[in-house]
Amino acid sequence: MTDLRTMMAADEPVCAPLVLNPLMAKMAEQAGFRALYLGGGASGYLKVHLEANLSLTEMCQAGIEIRAASELPLILDAAAGWGDPMHIHRTMGMAEAAGFAAIEIEDQILPKRAHHHVGTEHMVPLELMVAKVREAVAVRRDPQTVIIARSNGVRASDLDDALRRAEAYKAAGADALLLSPRTAEEARQIGERLPEPLMLLLPAHGVAALDLTAVELRSLGYCLLVTPVTPLLAAYEAMRAVYAELADGFAIRSRPVADWQRLQDELHDTIGLEDLLAVERRTVEPPGVTE
Repeated sequence: MTDLRTMMAADEPVCAPLVLNPLMAKMAEQAGFRALYLGGGASGYLKVHLEANLSLTEMCQAGIEIRAASELPLILDAAAGWGDPMHIHRTMGMAEAAGFAAIEIEDQILPKRAHHHVGTEHMVPLELMVAKVREAVAVRRDPQTVIIARSNGVRASDLDDALRRAEAYKAAGADALLLSPRTAEEARQIGERLPEPLMLLLPAHGVAALDLTAVELRSLGYCLLVTPVTPLLAAYEAMRAVYAELADGFAIRSRPVADWQRLQDELHDTIGLEDLLAVERRTVEPPGVTE
């Protein structure tokens, strides 16, 4: 398996979709993706709450479960790192022990505010975030673990402030930088000012939001492209429709009965049911033996 750091140095960008559990990870892997992203915002929504309420341990538990099902490099959205520079020691230790290939830390205050979800950012002083990045680098055990420093300064203050912050985070040892350009022009300015590798979080419709292609973004230094919410929105829509139809007489009439067997067969294939059955056949369920 190629490590994430090597992937990001290639000529093509690494595209990592959101995954929240092992099943999503296997589906993303089967679709051909080479890396995965465990997002905080979507994880909060899944629990009918917000990223601000998530703990380090539950995110690491989710990571362990995903990593047990897929060997693809997994990126952890660690929000504000769950603490000050001293707390970063445990955050890094837990993240690496859980097998994450990269950890993303942003310059938000703690406890994180719900207003982050409606565009209001509460940022820590530059000096404090620099200290957190330095500590993350200092306590990193695996040199292949990618430390991503994120600044929300583009919408909290202005692009110049965000760029100044990102440069300081890079000088502190961050491996990759994450800003959130709102336009193609801002994306270009960031790419011209900051060294690669850059990471980019994309809205539900992907690179079309900036009217740029993935190839064009890679030429600007964006080596890691992430969609942090799209699969969850699609799953939400599909499940909502099924529940609504079931609520009307507890029957599904919008698709043939055979479709459900096909879907279950495909699900069994995704989780590797036949491989598990093969283990039982050669151990505890030999042919012709019944209780």
